[in-house]
Amino acid sequence: MDFRHAIWAVLREIIQTALISLAIFLFVYVFVVQPHRVKGGSMLPNFTDGELLLTEKISYYFSKPQRGDVLVFEAPNSQKVDFIKRIIGLPGESITIKDGSVFINDQKLTEDYLNSSTSGSVSIILSDDDYFVLGDNRNSSSDSRAFGPIKKNSFRGRSWLVYWPILKTDKSNGARFVSRTH
Repeated sequence: MDFRHAIWAVLREIIQTALISLAIFLFVYVFVVQPHRVKGGSMLPNFTDGELLLTEKISYYFSKPQRGDVLVFEAPNSQKVDFIKRIIGLPGESITIKDGSVFINDQKLTEDYLNSSTSGSVSIILSDDDYFVLGDNRNSSSDSRAFGPIKKNSFRGRSWLVYWPILKTDKSNGARFVSRTH
């Protein structure tokens, strides 16, 4: 085997490895997880401006979205921006906001993750494909109170893992997983 054949064999191996790596990356990025950056303060105190998180995309193929899930979705009237909000209302439910509280089917919703009350006044019945979403920082959030319910086809995925900054809340791995609050 001469020198040219050896160089060509090495280049072919490098190209094959690069193509396989690219294919795996694209598969994971398109179908499994996608990184997102939190912008603004609409999810304070639970998510802060600049945090980087992974959004997993597959759970909603196998299970229904749940109240309390933190969702990343395509912002209404915008093709280039994603919002992060918490699912509050599910399809078919009646949502009422009054006196600083959220009511689901006339039952007051307990929201331990909030630092303040919910402003505004809303009364809506969700259709079969509608979800009502609110930011955790209700006084500084553009959410379903402003743009109405969102459709499931706008979902990008469920927030899964905050990976930057690395917070030492779990000493086993240093990462903070996003949990569902019911």
